[in-house]
Amino acid sequence: MREYEEELLRNGVRYIAGIDEVGRGPLAGPVVAAAVVLPADFSVQGVNDSKKLTAKKREELFPLILGQALAWGIGAVDNLTIDRINILEATKAAMRMAACEAGANLAARCGAGVEHLLIDAVALKSVGIPQTSIIRGDEKSVSIAAASIVAKVARDSMMVGFHSVYPHYCFDRNKGYGTKAHYEGIERFGICEIHRRSFLGGEFVVCSW
Repeated sequence: MREYEEELLRNGVRYIAGIDEVGRGPLAGPVVAAAVVLPADFSVQGVNDSKKLTAKKREELFPLILGQALAWGIGAVDNLTIDRINILEATKAAMRMAACEAGANLAARCGAGVEHLLIDAVALKSVGIPQTSIIRGDEKSVSIAAASIVAKVARDSMMVGFHSVYPHYCFDRNKGYGTKAHYEGIERFGICEIHRRSFLGGEFVVCSW
């Protein structure tokens, strides 16, 4: 999973940010992206596509990744914006936010900017940084895999927080995805403020809290 990074390093590129997102498919909540700049000697074992890891393993890896990362950033785009501009554009916006934050943090720490982006499946044309879009990049690049873990843990934490406000949809368990319990909550209580109306279709009663 270091092939892309090693090739860039051989060509004199030192600061590489891996970028990935989570939350494109749920019925509720934000889409969240992370950008992570790893050192050349990154040594955390077990980093892989976050979807292939248990929640416990992701939680274990999260502080280890951030502890070794040269810089990192998080971007989140809420459900209202997703409904307004569509999920693909919202995903790109979250990725740009994450890249920008990681770049600022890298500049503050190392006095340098991100020199190349490795992005899972998406191209960010307006960023102005050389980049490589990699299909299934979270399985092929350690930087993207690290970003996928950071983004997943960050978003899951957000959704657990939302559960305390909107307990009827079991967000602590389904993280906004369309499980049976989630749909039952919608049928019984209507939708809440963080639901993506463009994903649900039809007319729903808005729950009064």
